[in-house]
Amino acid sequence: MSEASRQDFDGRTIPANALESLWKAPDGHAIRRIDWPAGTPLRGSILYFPGRGDFYEKYLETLAYWNHRGWQVTAADWRGQAGSGRLGSDAVTGHVGDFSIWIDDLAAMWHEWKAATPGPHVLAAHSMGGHLVLRALVERRVDPDAVVLSAPMLGFHSFGLPLAVLHWAARLMCALGDRRRPAWKWSEKPGQVPEGRDLLLTHDARRYEDEMVWREQRPELVMGPGSWGWVERAYASARALFARGRIEAVQVPVFLVGTSEDKLVSPAAIRKAARRLPHSELLMLGDEARHEVLREVDAVRDPILLAIDDFLDRKAPSRN
Repeated sequence: MSEASRQDFDGRTIPANALESLWKAPDGHAIRRIDWPAGTPLRGSILYFPGRGDFYEKYLETLAYWNHRGWQVTAADWRGQAGSGRLGSDAVTGHVGDFSIWIDDLAAMWHEWKAATPGPHVLAAHSMGGHLVLRALVERRVDPDAVVLSAPMLGFHSFGLPLAVLHWAARLMCALGDRRRPAWKWSEKPGQVPEGRDLLLTHDARRYEDEMVWREQRPELVMGPGSWGWVERAYASARALFARGRIEAVQVPVFLVGTSEDKLVSPAAIRKAARRLPHSELLMLGDEARHEVLREVDAVRDPILLAIDDFLDRKAPSRN
């Protein structure tokens, strides 16, 4: 996508050539998805998943970029957030009983989607989505030709404490009350974003405001803090993911993008995963980037997209 087309792209409207629909999980739960058919020449297919509390509308610009380059693109919510229902006791707290629920959904959608789309097949995800995609790889539930992970949630800011201690503390908090209650304070009004949130996500004010517009246009997308149950299960899943020998067994090429200035996920954990993955490539940024690296200012975002293009050209070459 050229600079001119980027300037013209409306990140606050569903593109005319994209189709929103509902996908039914094996248990019947309805999950939103959006699909862009590819033109010619056909490059392949990308399945994309956002992060915790996210929705695919935030990533329309990046999805459109890939589609412009010939990829057939699909993106979907995670069960229990955005427009795909809730798993907790209120409309804004993000809760899940166990991350395996999301892995099951991912695996089911992946195999159905892969059978219906042209290859090569790529899995891409952001933040918590990156955690879930890597875990699905470790558990051999998906078999993509290549994977792209932006700021994957592979670890957390630990305040110098071992992950096992943080997990123990979260288990204690779950035992002391409803696992579905919020784990941290978000704002005085449920679902309203806290002041300064943009400073954690991106330097690009316009792209940040795109998200705010979508939250107003589609109130069902609004989500606030995670639950204590989510926190406890996140710690448990991270500990299992980094168990000895698990990441080392992944044979799929994986491209990871992170930033040393990330205040939401652990840059050290991203580096650790990159070292242990047999076929990984890591692009680590500095203070020029915040957590949402694919929603950064053009001077940061454009080189990332070009690096992803290069990786996919080498690791998932066109079959045409």
